[in-house]
Amino acid sequence: MELKMRWRSWKSDWRYATSLLCTYGFFSTVKPLEPFLIPFLTGPDKNLTSEQVNNRILPVWTYSYLAVLVPVFLLTDWLRYKPVLFFQSVALFVTNALLLWTKSVAAMQATQFVYSVVTACDVAYFSYIYSVIEVKRYKKATSYIRSVQLLGYTVGSVLGQVLVSFDLMSYDNILVLTLVLIAVAMVVTPLLPLPKKSMFFHRKNHDAPEDSGVDIHMGSNEENRSDTQTSTRRFGKVLSLLWQDFVECYSSHNLLIWSLWWALATCGYNQTVNYVQVLWEHVEPSQNASIYNGGVEAVSNLLGSATAYGVELYLGGLSGLGAASLFLMTFIGNIWVCYAGYVVFKCLYTLLITIAMYQIAAGLSVERYALVFGVNTFGALVLQTILVFVVVDSSGLGLGIIPQFTIYASYFAAIATVFLLRRIFTIITSRSDRPTLEESRF
Repeated sequence: MELKMRWRSWKSDWRYATSLLCTYGFFSTVKPLEPFLIPFLTGPDKNLTSEQVNNRILPVWTYSYLAVLVPVFLLTDWLRYKPVLFFQSVALFVTNALLLWTKSVAAMQATQFVYSVVTACDVAYFSYIYSVIEVKRYKKATSYIRSVQLLGYTVGSVLGQVLVSFDLMSYDNILVLTLVLIAVAMVVTPLLPLPKKSMFFHRKNHDAPEDSGVDIHMGSNEENRSDTQTSTRRFGKVLSLLWQDFVECYSSHNLLIWSLWWALATCGYNQTVNYVQVLWEHVEPSQNASIYNGGVEAVSNLLGSATAYGVELYLGGLSGLGAASLFLMTFIGNIWVCYAGYVVFKCLYTLLITIAMYQIAAGLSVERYALVFGVNTFGALVLQTILVFVVVDSSGLGLGIIPQFTIYASYFAAIATVFLLRRIFTIITSRSDRPTLEESRF
């Protein structure tokens, strides 16, 4: 009896849900093949060309992510996170199964679509914990779930590097190992407590509609119709609240500036990370070109995390350094320069996006932060979709990898120029109008 009571007490403790979520986060992010995805697709296993991968397969992820992001965001809140986490693990399993057992361009495009659903479901991973623990535990739990996800990515990169470097496993066998790890994550999700509330659709003190529960002796058809009307009104009320919060949040000049940088930089970052392996293959097309991909990803993850605790610098200056690293990667035909430039670029982005998140989150409730996070991500995806269609997609310009990265580097140079000019303008105007200094500061 005492043991049973202790078990119930442990299940109700915040550490139970946090531990399970961290376990899920770790096993779902250990992806040893990810640093070697492009060599896998263009090698003898799939025998696809670089043009097919670059111009026809990879763009599908961007288009699909944009299409599913908003529906998944709303569905995640409505279903209260847990079912979406299970669905994410299933979709991740299907993604790797398709990579393992299919070969055609169409099949690889389907893989990118399924993986876009996996990416969109990340909102459930980061939002779940806030619905099952007290507010005073938010900061500690957030640090745990973010750290364990970074650990998973790093372990996956190192594991992939070891397996490939020492020829311990073929790419197919690495995928089988990944499926086993995902299966562990899948088994964990049913053990998670189902939240009783969510951020928008199931708020803790959500006021019921005025006429809900009226006429409880109705027939089944009338009851169903009443339930449908109630659900429709509730959905409309949630959308109305979301719109009001959106207007109020983005009326803040400080939040708007940081959000603008977030959307612009995330667009360029996603493009760089998605296509950097194609660049590495182009720079060093020999058989061993990808031998250090996993190590570079691991180092960039760890250093990126470390720089997030560094000193705050200006958006323009660090964005300019990011642009410079991309130019070096593009025009210096050396794989080691490419690797070093990628590490620098990723560290700079990680530092700046962490600062941006902190600046935006300051003073916002969890609900509003989730809304701003979703809106900024959607804005980045809209920009990325335009960039992919014009620059990458075979229906657009269908450029090669060197012209692509020239554009990405120029894109970050433009961001740096805009924010540096704004900073200079702020400094000049602040000298003549001291009271507005704090309002103009990033």
